[in-house]
Amino acid sequence: MVTLFPQAHVSDAEREHGLRLLVREAALSGGTAALTTGVILTAFALHLGASNTMVGVLASAPFLAQLLQLPAILLVERLRTRKRIAVVTSLVGRAMLAVMAVTAFFSGTVPLLLFLAAQLVVCGLGAIGTCAWNAWLRDLAPEDRLGRVFAKRTAWLTAISLVLGLAAALALHLTPAGSLSRDLVFAGMFAIGCVTGLISARVVAAMPEPEMPATDGPVQLKRLLTQPFRDRNFARLLGFVASWQFAINLATPFFTVFIVRQLRFEVSFVMVLSVVSQVANLLALRSWGVLSDRFANKSVMAVCAPAYIFAIVAMIGASQFENRTLVAAWLLALHMLMGAAIAGVTLTSTNIALKLSPKGSATAYVAANAMVTAVAAGLAPILGGLLADFFARRELELLLRWSGPSGTLSLPLVLTNWDFYFLIAGLLGLYAIHRLSLVAEHGEIERREMVNQLLSETRRGIRNISSVAGLRAATDLPASLLRDARLRRRLRRARARRDEARDKEGRH
Repeated sequence: MVTLFPQAHVSDAEREHGLRLLVREAALSGGTAALTTGVILTAFALHLGASNTMVGVLASAPFLAQLLQLPAILLVERLRTRKRIAVVTSLVGRAMLAVMAVTAFFSGTVPLLLFLAAQLVVCGLGAIGTCAWNAWLRDLAPEDRLGRVFAKRTAWLTAISLVLGLAAALALHLTPAGSLSRDLVFAGMFAIGCVTGLISARVVAAMPEPEMPATDGPVQLKRLLTQPFRDRNFARLLGFVASWQFAINLATPFFTVFIVRQLRFEVSFVMVLSVVSQVANLLALRSWGVLSDRFANKSVMAVCAPAYIFAIVAMIGASQFENRTLVAAWLLALHMLMGAAIAGVTLTSTNIALKLSPKGSATAYVAANAMVTAVAAGLAPILGGLLADFFARRELELLLRWSGPSGTLSLPLVLTNWDFYFLIAGLLGLYAIHRLSLVAEHGEIERREMVNQLLSETRRGIRNISSVAGLRAATDLPASLLRDARLRRRLRRARARRDEARDKEGRH
């Protein structure tokens, strides 16, 4: 029987069942996220006529809503029923997706405001539920299996996003912009997302929840919030989180706007880029999970974070090429790199926050991490949206010229509009990586060693499909056949001697 209340004792069998449900539930919640967030949410907003400022507000909503973790801490600590909070907020919040689906058939300021209001409700209730959800999982999942469990869960999330992303790209490609059929596509996506989200809440309700440890008295919010900041090492982690989230969210929420409005590609191509990123994410995820469990989350992040920042800055190149095919190939390559890199960053940033939180009382630590993320990641896209018109009217041109006996080679670099964001994000990202180096985590190794480990994992995977390895195996084949032949010959001789000895014993 499903109950929304915690259990005094969770058996090993119940824990394993809960972890299996945790992984399977990702297919449902991943379906909701794939159809109602990210590129699709931005594309829907542009379809409704949203401005750059509105896009920035929509992008910041999931983060600023995390400030509701403050009252969520009190709610969790006082009610002490984390599952009930997570399930109820999920049911009510995801019902708002049906409201957002209806706005597809209307135009003007009112539907846009209703769309934004519904998104704020979804994000707000989601933040409260996440506070309870993270603290619950911290007590349910064994620490030495966090990497593998969340890697499997994230793999499900990525796989379902891949499938639904392809379907969404096809649907948007087949429907002309501004048509009734495009309205139906967006409405259908959010309606399906609503249904899968409600089913997801039912699966979550079947997972066991261990009882929270007893407290010494009434909850004091100030003491709870200051505890993570008094922890010197965790405070350093928060410094990295703040600078990192501000850096990447100054630019990444506007990728869709950049590609559609500045580069003049179709929304369906943006969906294809998203799918490519998801494929790279899925392929890289298992390796990151194995490496984070074997060594440390920080070591993995020290490789993934610089790669992701490089890809953001390299987006500037897309506006420098005149050949559309070259631009498309450039964007595809960068999204592959970003997908693989963000897989490691997302996995390890979640794990390291949980790992550095005290077991049994992780609510305040998880909430502090979420609030820092909320402020930094929430302010960045709003600032980006407000400054969009400022940068749109500015241009910076650099000319690199090489002169020699054979002639002169000129390479102009022109920064306009969103290019400024990518460059600024790169500079801020370098500072964030510096902040990461100050965090201490047990088991961490040097970046060079982690790169070597990653290359070893990659070589093992490639060796199974490489033509060179296949040729090597072919050259090894005769030797193995000879060895097998010798063994079979020796076995036949041994059997013959044994049979001959038995015959002699039978005669005597």
